Amino acid sequence: MQVWCEMAWLGGPIATPGVLLHVDGDRIASVRTGVAAPPAGSEILTGLTLPGIANAHSHCFHRVLRGRTQVGEGSFWTWREQMYAAAARLTPALYHQLAIGVFAEMVMAGYTTVGEFHYVHHQLDGSPYAQAHEMELALIDAAQVAGIRLTLLDTCYLHGGIGQSLEALQLRFSDASVEAWVTRVSGLVDAVGSNPLVRVGAAIHSVRAVSPAEAAVVAAWASQRRVPLHAHVSEQPLENQQCMDAYGATPTSVLDTAGALRSAGGFCAVHATHLADDDVRAYGSASAFVCFCPSTERDLADGIGPSVTLRDAGARLCVGSDSHAVLDPFEELRAMELNERLSSGGRGNFGAAQLLEAGSANAMAALGWPDGGRLGEGALSDLVCVRLDGVQLAGAAPSHVLESVLYAGGPRDVDAVMVSGRFVVRSGLHQSVNDVAERLRQSIGAIVADG
Repeated sequence: MQVWCEMAWLGGPIATPGVLLHVDGDRIASVRTGVAAPPAGSEILTGLTLPGIANAHSHCFHRVLRGRTQVGEGSFWTWREQMYAAAARLTPALYHQLAIGVFAEMVMAGYTTVGEFHYVHHQLDGSPYAQAHEMELALIDAAQVAGIRLTLLDTCYLHGGIGQSLEALQLRFSDASVEAWVTRVSGLVDAVGSNPLVRVGAAIHSVRAVSPAEAAVVAAWASQRRVPLHAHVSEQPLENQQCMDAYGATPTSVLDTAGALRSAGGFCAVHATHLADDDVRAYGSASAFVCFCPSTERDLADGIGPSVTLRDAGARLCVGSDSHAVLDPFEELRAMELNERLSSGGRGNFGAAQLLEAGSANAMAALGWPDGGRLGEGALSDLVCVRLDGVQLAGAAPSHVLESVLYAGGPRDVDAVMVSGRFVVRSGLHQSVNDVAERLRQSIGAIVADG
């Protein structure tokens, strides 16, 4: 298949006009520039074509909370109670239907890959389902239906807090022991097999939910298999204080001692909002990934993470939508710069190319797809085309089209999305999931009955 792009970002500070991609299955076989007109029979993409954008941190079922947690005051901790209540209503069948809608919404917004940080493993009382990996396989099948590339980050979750037993609503998250987690996730890897659009990684929920010794076991499993390892880190000051009280160290230091930061498959710290200077240096020294989730972090009043100091130390930045307060990759990317402006009082902390790299190549590598996130020979054939003739982007000039799309574009401007050589979205419409909005309405209504 030949795909002609009116303009495409091939790296660097500006877009390249007249780019012809030769797509051979799941790979880009060649890239030609200076092709002024589309060859006969080629697919035509007008506007700006970008590499596939990866959502490096997702909790699919949190989508049901959108708007519902905005009533009144509260904190991260009160929000968490509402999240637990939603998790209690999930069944494999309900989750499958919800996930199809959420993943389809992601693709229509411009995401081509998602890292699903998944911890709803079992029945409500913590007992396994009769069919092994029923929840996990429901998510995997939903991703296939929606046409999105998936890294399932199977999450170890064993405690209700440091030194605390699980609460009743947390039981279904837990395998009871880290050894049981290893057994279950190893079986999941075997069940998934060689599916080209799915990878299984590992996650340590947090130092609140996994002890240092247990974290070391998870890190060793991920490192041995060379798969991605992710963890929630320092999202809240209280988390840091509890960790210091219990272990005399920050969450980053605890995970570093456990071997997580230098896991062979790569480590990604999610949030990393409240870091000590030594924490920043540790991530830089390990060339670790740090995933900011700006729309969620501001929604929960978490704070603003030290993106510039982490980048300058050598950490690799990426973004995720986390609780899906909104699903908009452009919003997550520009917020990394705009939040830093609010924090520092200065502009121009991240150039457009740096933000795009965070959303594409960095995020893909953090999810175990290092051959994605670029439009180049041999790369995965994932791409997003943004139209420039809508009211938000009308008047954008080639010299600043990257900035226009990043700072003013949104899901309504996404015209086409290709995943693994197949167009999943054309003319802004999902090609295989009909009426995504109605699917979301029905599945959310089946989980939260609040009118």
